[in-house]
Order: sequence, then structure tokens, then C-alpha cells
Amino acid sequence: MLNIILFGPPGSGKGTQSEFLREKYHLTYISTGQILREEIAAETEVGLQVKDLISKGNLVSDEIVAQIIEKRLSDNPNAAGFLFDGYPRTVRQAEILDDMMQKYHLGLAGVLSLEVPENLLIERMLERGKTSGRADDNIESIKHRFVEYDAKTKPVLDFYEKKGKLHAVNGVGSIPEIFERLCQAVENVP
Repeated sequence: MLNIILFGPPGSGKGTQSEFLREKYHLTYISTGQILREEIAAETEVGLQVKDLISKGNLVSDEIVAQIIEKRLSDNPNAAGFLFDGYPRTVRQAEILDDMMQKYHLGLAGVLSLEVPENLLIERMLERGKTSGRADDNIESIKHRFVEYDAKTKPVLDFYEKKGKLHAVNGVGSIPEIFERLCQAVENVP
């Protein structure tokens, strides 16, 4: 079973590349961002709480996200593997995920980290904001998201690097070039 995390800062192309990885390796896709946007669109209780947090560029609580992730794991007992996009975002979430993976007798093959310079990330997100209508793709929210990322999420890289699970992937270039690099990384995970 191939279980991988696609990691990277906001705007690094995780969503785009996840689609290709999911299709090629027949993985069950778990995107916290997508799931949370679905909750917001459905105006569920969780969705309304999350909408306020996301519009300010804040991260959603570990408890809310963990409930969503565990439900996806338990709902897919016959999955060929899981692709996590946008999770974990904190060391605490990484520890929670490790516990969940053990609970469901799953191993983590590796963490693929898309590496992209910040100036290019900002450019990508501002352009995406013009076309997607995402409320969080404005310069104020983007800058706040980078502060949050640096403070809370970058330590997750260290967490997985210490476990020997981290694989840095150059996230600059065309979509097919980046995908090819990701596939090479997947093929090299133990």
C-alpha cells in the first residue's frame, strides 16, 4: 500500500499535482483544503466555523481536521493507498496522523515536499485568486499564510526528515516536469 503526503507551502501546486498522482497510483485522495471547502459550501456547522478562520488566513484546529481525516481513513478500508494533500500542517497533526496510521495498520511511505521560491508562490496565488474566486488569495491573507506556514508548518518537515521520510522535489517548471519529478520521488521511496 502506497501512503504518501504531498507537502509544500501555499501556492506550490499541491492540488494540481495531487490529481495526477491520485490517478497514476490509484490513491484515495485526502485534501483537507478540499474537504473544508465542501463543508463551507454546504454551510455545515464545521463549515461556518472554518469559513471565518480561513478568510483571515488562519489554520483550522487540529481536532476538527483530525476528525475529518479519520473519517476518510475509516470510510476507505479497501484503498490501494492514501494521498494526503495539505495535512499534516503542524507537528501535533503529524503525531496525530502517525497514531491514526498505526490504528488502521497503515505505513507512511514518504513525504514529497514541493520546493518553490516565495516570490513565485505569491505570484501564483494572486493569479489563482483572479480566476478561482478564492477569498484567501489576496495579498494580506497570503502574507499571513506564509507567517503561519513558517511558524507552524515548516517544523513538520523536520519531523519527517528525522524519520527519514522527507523527499524534496523541485516545484518550479511546467506541470508535466514537476509531475515527472514527483513520480521519480515516489518510485524511490522504500
